[in-house]
Amino acid sequence: MAVTTRTLGRSGIEVGALGMGCWAIGGPWAEGARPLGWGAVDDEESVRAVRRALDLGVILFDTADTYGAGHGERILGRALAGRRDEAVIATKWGYTFDETARQATGEDASPEYLRRAVTDSLRRLDTDRIDLYQLHLGDLPVPRAEALIGTLEDLVADGLVRAYGWSTDRPDRAAAFAQVARGATAVQHGLSVLRDAPAMLAVCDKHDLASVARGPLGMGLLTGKYTTTSTLPRDDVRGTAPNWLEWFRSGRPAPEWLRRVAAVRGALTADGRTLVQGALGWIWARSGRTVPIPGARTVAQVEENAAALHRGPLAPDHFAEVERQLAALRTAALRDADRPHWPMPPVPAARP
Repeated sequence: MAVTTRTLGRSGIEVGALGMGCWAIGGPWAEGARPLGWGAVDDEESVRAVRRALDLGVILFDTADTYGAGHGERILGRALAGRRDEAVIATKWGYTFDETARQATGEDASPEYLRRAVTDSLRRLDTDRIDLYQLHLGDLPVPRAEALIGTLEDLVADGLVRAYGWSTDRPDRAAAFAQVARGATAVQHGLSVLRDAPAMLAVCDKHDLASVARGPLGMGLLTGKYTTTSTLPRDDVRGTAPNWLEWFRSGRPAPEWLRRVAAVRGALTADGRTLVQGALGWIWARSGRTVPIPGARTVAQVEENAAALHRGPLAPDHFAEVERQLAALRTAALRDADRPHWPMPPVPAARP
């Protein structure tokens, strides 16, 4: 059964059931010597990929001002030139960076920085409005997040932002924010067949929020192309595997996660889907509120992802088999101490 549309929570904004994550097309940027991007990128291919996604019904594009230290927004804006009204743009703010040096420099949760950040993002994206504006500081204390609501509501009233949300893996924070923020419409959080997020999905149901699912392919593990001998290059964030990135260690796929991929592969591909398409189908079967945003930087990746739309959610029996295979493993993985807070990059201890 094909799946085609979703509604972004309280906003009423209609999007395709599949989005495109744009972290990778931002290209290289770093914190000191530590890479935060996915290595070198071909900007022309990135533009072609975004345009091909539009052709195939993928209209939600999720980026952040910090991806590539501004470069990701510039490339997305360029790709959408002449087709802006066909797309729904989601971006994020909260991390600070030096565009010229392509360096992460810290974070800023002040209302003053929020106003500067939205103006800069609008300029880089070459647009007059942002459809979904997301706070990128996932562990920000709730009172500091609530202090931003007035400014966000002003931006909505001014027509610069249509709706807003929070990128966080903390259900308590998402719930508290949604209770008091009238324009809050979405929460972006980690969700994949390898790591469920039942508490966050419950928050989305209770508060009528869209679930924007980041990491639906486990940063590439659910593409099936990695083995225990695979090595990621040092200019790829997965090649250095900082402590907030759980899927890889020392530049290699973590064996325990590869075992989980192997455990679900059969059920995810039983009806002829690719592993990627099965992983996306699991998310649609899991929740009717969820829009997965798998990353892509080539036309071929976009086409494989988009083909999942025609397959739709996993059939109930295949979904049940996945759950049976992973029940014991997932119980252990959902311990609070084991939960990551990614893909927000670490920042220096001193705040500007």
